[in-house]
Amino acid sequence: MGLVGCTQCMRAVAGDATRCPRCGARVQSRDPVSLQKVWAWWLMGLGFYIPANIYPMLETRTLVHTQSNTIVGGAVELAQHGNWGVAIIILIASVLIPVAKFVLLAGLAIGVRFGPAAPERQRYVVYEIVEYIGRWSMIDVFVVAILSSLVQLQALASITPGRASLFFALSVIFTMLSAQGFDSRLLWDARSPRRGAGPAPASERNLLRGE
Repeated sequence: MGLVGCTQCMRAVAGDATRCPRCGARVQSRDPVSLQKVWAWWLMGLGFYIPANIYPMLETRTLVHTQSNTIVGGAVELAQHGNWGVAIIILIASVLIPVAKFVLLAGLAIGVRFGPAAPERQRYVVYEIVEYIGRWSMIDVFVVAILSSLVQLQALASITPGRASLFFALSVIFTMLSAQGFDSRLLWDARSPRRGAGPAPASERNLLRGE
């Protein structure tokens, strides 16, 4: 029909338009560098997630000793003290969700590049879930920030953020950018570029191959 959907306000505009008449955003049928954005942000997020699990997330200092805990180590210690609910929440928000995001984003990008193994609607639901839950991975950083601001008893006891908190925050930000950089319209193009319109032009075929 010669129409293109604006990615910002979702209005259908003429395919030859350069700007959306409603919101002024640049109109394009497909993001030509969508997969490159996804993999670039994905790799940066994964690179920061590794040290986020190696270095301590929280450092507790008292009169008698200093204790440092990683994400998993802190959850295990909470479980040992009977705080199973908090430990499970930390493991889900800081381990399960980030790892699931990495796996699902990579699966979506690979499906566009080499051909999908699931229906388009199911893959779109997966994409919406990945984009929605991304922000909840920050719960561990919020807990560290709150504890650091509340527990400052000078020489008696103090809690400070560890180096892992910065790496973890950057990892969450980059994975969120990776999800936002994914052009969901490619999910349908990967299986059937244009039904009833003949073979796709060379530019679209190159886009689907990531070229």
